[in-house]
This record gives sequence, structure tokens and C-alpha cells, in this order.
Amino acid sequence: MNFSRQALLGIGMIMGGSVMLFAMVQQIGANDKSADKSVMIQKADTQQATPAPLTTDIDTEKRILAQKQKERTARVAEQEKRAQQFSIEQETAESQALAKSRTENQRYIENTTPDADDSTSLQSTQTKVVAPKVQPRVSTATNTVPTATVKAASSANKEAQQAEAKKKLAAEKQVEDKKQAEAEKKILDKKQAKAEDSAKKKADAKREAEAKLAAEKKAAKQQARAEEKAAVAAKAAKTEAPTSTLDYKVKPGDGLIKLARQYNVPVAALAQANSTSASATLQLGQTIVIPSRKQVQRLEREAAAAEKARAKEQAQAKRSAETKRQAQQKLVEARKEVKETDAKGSFGVQVALAGNQASADEVAKKFKDAGYKVKTSNTSRGVRVIVGPERGKIAALALKDKVDSDPKVNSNGAWVLYWR
Repeated sequence: MNFSRQALLGIGMIMGGSVMLFAMVQQIGANDKSADKSVMIQKADTQQATPAPLTTDIDTEKRILAQKQKERTARVAEQEKRAQQFSIEQETAESQALAKSRTENQRYIENTTPDADDSTSLQSTQTKVVAPKVQPRVSTATNTVPTATVKAASSANKEAQQAEAKKKLAAEKQVEDKKQAEAEKKILDKKQAKAEDSAKKKADAKREAEAKLAAEKKAAKQQARAEEKAAVAAKAAKTEAPTSTLDYKVKPGDGLIKLARQYNVPVAALAQANSTSASATLQLGQTIVIPSRKQVQRLEREAAAAEKARAKEQAQAKRSAETKRQAQQKLVEARKEVKETDAKGSFGVQVALAGNQASADEVAKKFKDAGYKVKTSNTSRGVRVIVGPERGKIAALALKDKVDSDPKVNSNGAWVLYWR
């Protein structure tokens, strides 16, 4: 009975020590929470007092984050060290309480003198009674470490999210700055292109003005030369030529131009009077006819008439060539226009009706030399000379127009007939 009382006393002391240890752990946890809260409040105040700039350098953010992680690691290590120390103190107190309980039990046993039966029963009881194993209350202390770790991880996650948000904001700002720079570049390029266009227009206008000025200067020079030539011609006209025809023997150094100036006779008239060209070379001792005034006037009139006739012939030849070209083009187009649905058979262009075969052959030869296909056909009225044939009446009419406009054949009485 006494032994059971001592055992209960030891158990009560152990439970009391456990309660005291639990209270100490709770107080330490409360102190840590208040410290964390004060740190968080101070941090919040610091964040509110000094708002972080939006455009923070990435390297600076990394250094700040590393510093914060380092401080967090130090705090966690300090908490772990404190929890470990508390666990050791708790184990020491429990060990001391257990040793004290055993010592008191031993003293009680030594002070009492029980009988043999009692000693037997006491031994059996001592054999049965097992000293309670006190488990160190590490869980409460160790729970502090995960809580601090979770807080540190949560804080680190929050700071990482803030850093990520700042980084994202910086990236968005960089993209916005890039877009703004591109827009400004486009505006600058437009202004530069406009300036270049304006400069180009000014340069073109300047070149046009210079070209116009050069053309005006050239025209002025040509006009001055023409006036000079007219003055020379007028002066030469005022100088009278010989009244009668003269015969002149060529001497060393003489030429048509020199003789024309010497006798006041136009070079063309002098060359025409001697049936030669103005650029011909005179032979030594050759006799040259110097025309009189009347001969010069007649020669000039004849030269003017010949020049006029030659210009007229050239113009007529040019018109004939153009007409022939148009007629040929019309014939080509007409041949393309001919279809299978046109009148059956072929059509030809009759260009002459000769009295005999010899005359017909002569006419046919003229047309063949001009490049036409020609055939002859005997009729009761004479020999027909036919150019062609052409498939389709449209092509035949175009061939008739070509024959009428060809100056080489000089035909204007052609007409279209059905070949066969």
C-alpha cells in the first residue's frame, strides 16, 4: 500500500513536470508568434512607407531576395536550435524526476522491514511493477519547426510571387517601350521619306529648270547662227554677180567655194552650172563656167522647183508607204476574220483585161515583181489578169484596197470577182 502510494506520487510529479514543460513550450510559441507578427507588421509598415518602384533592376531584386532567404534561413536555424535546447532541458528534467522517484522508492523500501510473506509479495510486486517510461515531449517543440518552416516557405512564396509580378510588370513595360519605340521609328521614317520625296521633287524641278534654260540657250544660239547666215546671204545677194558668162581656168588653191565668194555667185548655182557637186574637187587647168546674174536667178528657180518637187515626191512616197502599210495590216486582219461559214470558194482581184496574152503577161510580170500572186484567164472579151486568190470576200476586198494603194503597180481599176 505504501509502495503504491509512492508510485502514484512519482507519476504525479512526472505529469506535473510534463504540464510545466507544455506551458513553457506554449509560451515560447507565443513569443515566436508575437515576434513574427511584429516582424510582419514592421515589414508591412516598411512596405507601405517605401513602395517599391515599378522599374527595379533585376539584379537588385535578386540580391534582395537572396538576402531575405538568408535571413529566413538564419531565423529557422535559430528556432531549430532553441527547440533542440528546450527538448534537451525537458529530457533532463524528466530524467531527474524519474531518478528522484526511484531514490525515494528505494529509501522507503530500506526503511520498512516487512515479513517474509510481505517481502515475497513485495518482490513479486517489484517484479511486476515496471517503471513508467517517460516519453520526451518533443512533438510540441518539433511542431514549432514545421510551423516556422511553413511560415518561411509561405513568406518566400509570397516574395517570389511579388518578384515574379515585378518581373512581369517590367517585361510588359519593356514590351510597351519597344512598341512605342517602333511607332516613333515609323513616324521618323515617314518624315524622312517625306523629306526625301520633297528633296527629290526639288532636285527634279531644278533639273527641269536647268534643262529648260539649256534648251533656251541652244535655241538662242541656233537663232543667232540663222540670223548670221541670213545676213551673209543678204549681203551676198546685194553683191551683184557678173553680167555675162565667164570662163575661168583653175589655178593652184582654187575651189568652188573660193570662186563663188570671188565672183559673188552661190556655190550651188556654180556647181549646177558646171554639172558637178558643191563638194567636188577642181583639177588644175580645168575650165570653170562662171554664170551671169540671169543664169544664177534661173538656176536658183530651177533648184527651188526641183527641191519642191523632190519634197512633194518624198511626201507622196511617204503617204503611199503608209497607205500600203495600212492596207497590208487590213488584209492581215481580214484574213484572220475569214471563217468557214463565209461564202464557199475563193475570190480574186481582177486588175486588168488585156487584149492578148502578151499584154496580159506584161501586166502579170509587173504585179509579180511587186510581190503578188498573179494568174491569167482567157475570156471571150480578152485575157484577165487576176491577183490572188483569197478565201472569203472580206479578205479579197482588203487585197483590192492594197493593190489600189500600191505605188509600184499604179493600179486603180481593180475589182473583186468570184474565182470558182
